[in-house]
Amino acid sequence: MFTKLGLNTRTFGKTLGTAMVVAFSLSVPAGIYAQQNGKAGPPTPKASAVADFTGYWVSLVTNSEQWLVRMASPVKGEMRGIPLNAEGRKLANAWDPAKDDGGDPCRAYGAPAIMNVPGRLHITWENDSTLRVDTDSGKQTRLLHFTQQAATLSAPALQGYSTANWDMEGGRGTEGGAGAGLRATASSLKVVTTNLLPGYLFKNGIPYSGSARITEYFNRIEEPDGNSFLLVEEILEDPQFLTGPYVRSWYFKKLPDGKGWNPAECSPK
Repeated sequence: MFTKLGLNTRTFGKTLGTAMVVAFSLSVPAGIYAQQNGKAGPPTPKASAVADFTGYWVSLVTNSEQWLVRMASPVKGEMRGIPLNAEGRKLANAWDPAKDDGGDPCRAYGAPAIMNVPGRLHITWENDSTLRVDTDSGKQTRLLHFTQQAATLSAPALQGYSTANWDMEGGRGTEGGAGAGLRATASSLKVVTTNLLPGYLFKNGIPYSGSARITEYFNRIEEPDGNSFLLVEEILEDPQFLTGPYVRSWYFKKLPDGKGWNPAECSPK
């Protein structure tokens, strides 16, 4: 079950002695403030991270329903659970795989689809205000910007333009499906992606438009046995092809290192 998530506000002082107020009595460790011309400035998004998402992660596919639509290419006309409108269904039913073989094989690797593609993630900090997510499936790169630049200043792209902020009231584990029973901590990363090129939600031609908007919540989950998991909850809205929000979630398991990391090109099948 997807739980609607809220946001809290942080207030940063202008000097080292100024207190920082954070909802739920969460505190920022001392020493994270940057020194600029002898005065304390606000911490960078990297320094003020509420969770560490860096490292290598592998996707979990643990039930038969996910296996059918993720590990194998769905057959033409398979639209289970997707709130497609009449226009979206028409395009999906008219999809021609023979023509797609000669087209762009990365159309099912855009931001609305890439987290669904089984594989590995490598998450790093590109700089102090940009989190980078690389995928070995399709060799895709997502840049999650904590800066306030308007997405419309960038040209439409396969991965769109993603703005991020630390959310102090993170999501909770969903019931059922992969990772059932896991529960996220009360902190997360909220990401909103727009400015997309049109593409496919799955490799069977189910469309999304350039007007699509994705809201995602990233949560790191620590289990008593020492394993760490990444839960990504996503809400896709598309006024052109969907009748309402399309909500999904994925789990990834933390890996100790990059062993097995093997980037591969996009595949239409």
